[in-house]
Amino acid sequence: MHHLLPVLVAVPLLGAALLVAGGHHLPRVVAETVGCAFAAGTAGLAIILLLNSSPPLTEWVGGWTPEGGESVGIVLVGDGPGLGMAALASLLTVAALAYSWHYFDEPPRRHAGSFPALMLLFQGGMCGFAIAGDLFDAFVFFELMSVVAYALTGHRVEEAKAVQGALSFGVLNSLGAYAVLMGIGLLYARTGELAMVKIGQGLDRHGGPDALTLAAFALVLTGLLVKAAAVPFHFWLPDAHAVAPTPVCMLLSGVMVELGAYGVWRIYRTVFSGPAGIPASDLERALVVLGVLTAVVGAVMCWYQRHIKRLLAYSTVAHMGLFLIGIGSLSPEADDGVALYILGHAGVKAALFACTGVLLDRYGSVDEHALHGRARRLRGVAVLYVVGALSLAGLPPFGIGLGKAVLEESVGGPLTVLFVAVSAVTAGAVLRVAARVFFGFGIQPGDESSYETTGIGEEPETRHRLSRVPDTMTAVPAVLLVASLAVGAVPGFAAAVGRAVSGGAAPSPHWTLAGLLLGVTSTLLALGLATLAVTRPKPLGEPSWTTPLRRLQSGHIGDYVAWMLMGTTLLAALALPGILNG
Repeated sequence: MHHLLPVLVAVPLLGAALLVAGGHHLPRVVAETVGCAFAAGTAGLAIILLLNSSPPLTEWVGGWTPEGGESVGIVLVGDGPGLGMAALASLLTVAALAYSWHYFDEPPRRHAGSFPALMLLFQGGMCGFAIAGDLFDAFVFFELMSVVAYALTGHRVEEAKAVQGALSFGVLNSLGAYAVLMGIGLLYARTGELAMVKIGQGLDRHGGPDALTLAAFALVLTGLLVKAAAVPFHFWLPDAHAVAPTPVCMLLSGVMVELGAYGVWRIYRTVFSGPAGIPASDLERALVVLGVLTAVVGAVMCWYQRHIKRLLAYSTVAHMGLFLIGIGSLSPEADDGVALYILGHAGVKAALFACTGVLLDRYGSVDEHALHGRARRLRGVAVLYVVGALSLAGLPPFGIGLGKAVLEESVGGPLTVLFVAVSAVTAGAVLRVAARVFFGFGIQPGDESSYETTGIGEEPETRHRLSRVPDTMTAVPAVLLVASLAVGAVPGFAAAVGRAVSGGAAPSPHWTLAGLLLGVTSTLLALGLATLAVTRPKPLGEPSWTTPLRRLQSGHIGDYVAWMLMGTTLLAALALPGILNG
């Protein structure tokens, strides 16, 4: 089976090449069918490989196997976490392509294969990054994924705000990529190796951790945390989500930022976890501090948004903070919890963006205030939105709820309170949107803040405003929510995820009484916050202390770059004590 690992990357790239070459001559229905077929074929292959990934699969591409312990070839590693992320990326790509069936008003320059080709390239980059076993090729796939994401974000290039959002995305992620490349250069200079496991062994042969190790660690993790949208590296994400087409938002929040967190987990485990790497206590301190900061800032900014796509983007930032806390715990139980959380979150967040796309294409707006009571007729979409919000709160037995319960038990103490609070605030914001937009509850709010970014006057992404919502635009989010429910409810699924991630090093993830009670508590809090916000908006109105926080999201790339450099400095400072003690 290991010989099929390169095919996991080659299939979507081949599909993209065929669509680019023949897209001018293909009818739209044929081009989109071909795109869906290649994406689905890759998803099927990823699942087959995942089911046969014990023991882990290893393939040296082109037969460049190591000689005398040295290698120059490209190595792909197909273990449970890597193939699981590849399968998730592929399945969400299929969902996004199915949702976007005949989506845009017309293909660019009448090239019917352009959008599905870009989506397949994006899928190929994500799959390659998930299974790359050497650091340089992980960077190559990282960049392929990023470059295509820039193009997809700015797909509506005729709109100035789409160009601005894509430019912000491109500059920050490119600087993050340069940081990764510099870190790789330092590691190669020290060890003469590029394979991740070999780099870790090479560092250990050179004695204890030193300044070079710290610099490489800070640079590599900077690039990954930019991709993961961790605070203060996160500024590109709300700007990009506000302008990206809805199917692209489904992938950005559903899987791409999660790949950044996955990269942090994998690269630390294989490169920096040895005696000459970064001590576990320092990594825990760094990730927990950044995770708490990310969760709190994301939740606060999520609550005070009226632009629905930005609201959902800040929700992603907040939950990414919880993922980082789990990864920083460095325990098999937490790893299992993060994996389940990511699986559940991917389906729910993609479904919520899909429902928001329906609002955009039906009413030409994604502004919570302007849409007040206008979507009463969209009863099916309303049900999907409410279910998605309740799942985001951690309601049992959804996958997010199970992942959150496992993580809460693993991290314990005050961090459990943070998990409940972040889940309640982000879900409460989504429930507030549902109550106002779909049910018309409460009075129509006014403009509370001069720093508010509204969603008024958006152009629909379809040919014209929809009078009837296509079945694909409601069926896809429904299937995604059912899949998220299955993660937490299907007997044996959580145990299978645990075996794939931690190899049986931790007890099988399962529901506990404490987890059920905490899930219900966060759900009730979310419902209470939403009810209070709708019926008595003033007590939960925007306080003055959030104004400086809003000003940070200035839209100026120079500001974002400065914050990224401060984040790199903070990351290095948090990991410095272990180097000094060493």
